[in-house]
Amino acid sequence: MAHESKTHTPLKEHHPTVWYVKWVSSIIIILAMIATTNDLYPYNMFLQFFGCLGWFWVSIKWNDRALIVVNAVACAIFVNGFVMYFKG
Repeated sequence: MAHESKTHTPLKEHHPTVWYVKWVSSIIIILAMIATTNDLYPYNMFLQFFGCLGWFWVSIKWNDRALIVVNAVACAIFVNGFVMYFKG
């Protein structure tokens, strides 16, 4: 007996703002990976920060603790990177 695969994430129709932030943040993170592989420092760091910040907001809306922790820590690491970049 085959089971249909359904997503457990909220649908665009139910939470359009969350849906858009999730996808825009995902695209930003992909662009950040491209910037990293092309050695575009510090632009990659800023892109990663905004992508993670978007996902942090989405994870709070979803009440997904694992995503909250990962993205909160990532944002803190990037803030530290900003301080180190502008300090030195």
